[in-house]
Amino acid sequence: MNRVSIIGFGRFGAMLHALLSKGFVVDVYDKNSIDNSEINEVSLEEALKNDTIFVAVPIRDFEDLIIDISGKIKSGKTIIDVCSVKVFPKNVMLDNLAVETDIIATHPLFGPDSLKDSGSVMTMESVRNSFERYNFWKNYFESQNITIEEISAEEHDMMAARSQGLTHFVGRVIDDFGTNQTRIDTEGYKALHKLVSQTCNDTWDLFEDIQNYNPYTEKMISELNGSFKKISEIIEK
Repeated sequence: MNRVSIIGFGRFGAMLHALLSKGFVVDVYDKNSIDNSEINEVSLEEALKNDTIFVAVPIRDFEDLIIDISGKIKSGKTIIDVCSVKVFPKNVMLDNLAVETDIIATHPLFGPDSLKDSGSVMTMESVRNSFERYNFWKNYFESQNITIEEISAEEHDMMAARSQGLTHFVGRVIDDFGTNQTRIDTEGYKALHKLVSQTCNDTWDLFEDIQNYNPYTEKMISELNGSFKKISEIIEK
């Protein structure tokens, strides 16, 4: 297994390419032309020929892409998604991909900005493993100093709503509120600046998708608003 494919070449797809290029020849397909001579750009049909295919398109485009390729994939392939939410893409793949196609659901809990700062953790779930490639990929990512957390899509989204979803929501709120660096910034205030920098460097589309495609974030936002109101009322008294 020395050749793999990536469908989608945004900021995360580019980082995934760098990670996979350490061990494989990587074919890349993106709906937009890739202006980089070092990337082995191929057609969608060519990308679907490799045994393992990583899907790194925006969450909002995921279902349309899976429906599009479902009738084009030959049996014996493994699809690996890297979406920041997991229940939605898992259900899309189960509903649309033939049983002869294996599925590995992953979420790399790092990105182009956070990988170098916070270490590397990735969640993985073996959804279908008829061709027994799951352990191969788990071992490969572990060989790249990535810690693997094996959890279900449902468990992932419940936890992510109150971690990733909360972080991105608060980061955007603080960015909208506005923060200015001063000569007397505390370490806590500097941490807020770092939070805003990390979360707001991602696209607004990603922020919306993290909130809208995780079935548990609506409750998180409601509870967060309740906490704001509760603390404000305590101060007012």
